[in-house]
This record gives sequence, structure tokens and C-alpha cells, in this order.
Amino acid sequence: MPKSLTIFNKLSDLRRRFYAAKNGKDSLLEMINQSEVAEHVYNSNAIENSTLTLEETEKILLDLELDRSISNRELFEAKNLARVVKYISTKAETLPLTLEQILLLHQMLLTNIRDDIAGRFRIENEWVRVANHIAPDPKQVIPRLTQALIDYNVNQEMNIAKRVALVHVNFEHIHPFVDGNGRIGRVINNYLLIREGYVPINIKYVNRSAYYEALREFDREGRTKKMEEMVGRAITNSYHKRLAYLEGKEIITLSNYAKRKRLSHSGLLNKAERQTIEAFTEHGIWKIGVVADQISE
Repeated sequence: MPKSLTIFNKLSDLRRRFYAAKNGKDSLLEMINQSEVAEHVYNSNAIENSTLTLEETEKILLDLELDRSISNRELFEAKNLARVVKYISTKAETLPLTLEQILLLHQMLLTNIRDDIAGRFRIENEWVRVANHIAPDPKQVIPRLTQALIDYNVNQEMNIAKRVALVHVNFEHIHPFVDGNGRIGRVINNYLLIREGYVPINIKYVNRSAYYEALREFDREGRTKKMEEMVGRAITNSYHKRLAYLEGKEIITLSNYAKRKRLSHSGLLNKAERQTIEAFTEHGIWKIGVVADQISE
């Protein structure tokens, strides 16, 4: 069975387990969601060349003093993106994703950074280029985005990872804004997932090269396979983390699990990357949830 299909088939089972496990544990689930805000902000900004570390991002969001000076842009990039992430966690379930919502998210993201372009799409003569890809004519932005949202809504039978991946590569290909396209595109991923009753995902900075290659695959060939796999694995990773907590498992690092089980750490890391075991990343560290008898075996 193709590896992407295996990932897709797991999603429905993980989703069922998640809904069964979360009953009566709203406070724990909210705690998990809130703990991920800084990670999402750090990773998404780092993909766009921010110099902030995860620790510095956490300090900014807690209004703590940093050990070095940073630009106002990086300060607002962190605070604004956190605001957007928190906003969609409460609004996505009740408000459909529309062009107006996308503009609102962009306004929130770029306030105090680029007020001249915040909350509006590219207009005449505002061309953008990403590497070798020149984004479509500004006149095509609204028609293409509208069609991408229509295609997403009519393809209800398609696997959620494929649907989200297709919206994402189209959004980044269109590059509807002068600035902030990557961050808003990754926020839209979670807007759609939360609205459909799935868990939010985090595209990690360590996977930046693979992420850009997935975008290039669409730009060059119109294919979405690499992005589908990336989104699918990100969803399973998010489910694995939540299930480890919600099902009351003991959470240990993958390296400690390898020692206790006398298994190859590199082999387990490979399986974790492919998401063929129920491992997940937390603060950049691979972990796994285990029951007591599994630890002592």
C-alpha cells in the first residue's frame, strides 16, 4: 500500500479515538492547544527567516525580557501571529473561510508591520516572486482564490489531508498578498482543519526544505503528492500527541523508549518521521506515549 494512502487511512481511526478520549477533558485539551501557540508562531516565522528562537518566542508572548535586542518587526511578527492563531481556535468552528475572513487574518498579522498593505490583496503592478516562481497577475488573485475555496467545498468526498494540501499549494502559488503569504497560508490550513473537526497542525522549521520542495512540485508540475504527505503526517503527529495525553499514557522521549525497549534509536526516528509509530514532536523533541507495562517489557 502506498505510504500516503496508509497515512490517509489512519486519520479516520485517530479521529474516532480522539473524540472518544476527549470527553470530559476540555481543560486538558485547551491546555495542550495553548501550549502549542508559541511553537506554531516560532516555526511559521522561522520558515520565513525570522531569527527568533522558540525560547525567545515564548518569552515575547509572555511579555518577558529577552537577552538581546530584536527589531520591532520580529516583535510584532510573533505577537500578531499568536493573536491570529488564538483567533482561529475560537472562530473557525463557527465562521466559514471566506475572502473576507482571509483579509481579516492578514490585517491582524501585518498590523504595525506593514499597515499600507495589511488586510488587502495585491493590486495593479504589485508583482511578487518566490525563487523562480512569479505569482499570477494581481487581477487573477480574487478569481483564483475564489475558485480554490469552491473546489475545497465541493470535494467533500476527498481525504481531508488532500483537500487542505490542495488549498495550501494553490494559495501559495497565487501569493495573493505583497507580504505574509506563507504565514497566512499555514494559518488557513488550521482554519480548515478546525472547522472540519480535526486537530490543528504545525509545519516545522526543520522540515523547511521538504516544505518548499512540495510547493515547487505544484508550481512546476501541478502535483500535490508531497504536500499531501506532509499535511497527512502533520495531522497524525498532532493526533498522536493529543491521544498520549488524553488516554493517560506516560510520555517519554523516543531515545529513552529506545533504551528501555532495547531498540535502535535511529530506526525509531525513521518510523517517527514516517509516522508509522505513535510518536510526536514536542518542543522539537520526539516523544511517545506508552502504558506502564510497555515500559517495563
